[in-house]
Amino acid sequence: MTVAAALIAYLAAATLLTITPGLDTAIVLRTSAVEGPRRAALAALGVICGCLAWGIAAALGLGVLLAASHLAYTVLRWAGAAYLAWLGIKLILQPRSQLDLAAAGGPRGNWLARGLLNNLLNPKIGVFYVSFLPQFVPAQVAAGPFIFLLAAIHALLGVIWFAALIAATSPIKRWLSRQLVMRWIDRVTGAVFIGFGLRLALDRR
Repeated sequence: MTVAAALIAYLAAATLLTITPGLDTAIVLRTSAVEGPRRAALAALGVICGCLAWGIAAALGLGVLLAASHLAYTVLRWAGAAYLAWLGIKLILQPRSQLDLAAAGGPRGNWLARGLLNNLLNPKIGVFYVSFLPQFVPAQVAAGPFIFLLAAIHALLGVIWFAALIAATSPIKRWLSRQLVMRWIDRVTGAVFIGFGLRLALDRR
């Protein structure tokens, strides 16, 4: 896989994953609807900084590990494939009926810290980065810097998505509250996760 092909594939996958509603989306939507766009922008900035922190950690740790050990890469590949398949099956079999904005409440006050801590205190994001990003690293490039580049791209997509959410809070909130919309978003995302899990399992790097 060439660098260009890896970036194109990652951009398509990361875009879909960015717009899939989750706790980060709920935090930004709720803050925008209840406390205004400026505070929502701070919450979004905190979320993005948290993602970048996890990306740096993944890049440093995985870069050294993948460069040093073929066995480590094989173990990580199978663990990542199993994790992605599990996520995908769960989303397909148990799709959500709505986006839970109430769960994204939290204390008022420091909106930047609220978004940041939402990411830093959620180990699922770190596990996801570890399982998802390595499959887009071409064999001929250094793993660490490339993984950080992928994390930075994900953060940039987050900036664009959160800006759109804040600009159109009311219509998007109503759209995401529909059961059919949420169920199909989760099912499509689940199918994507399973596909990437299979791709990762069959990789022969």
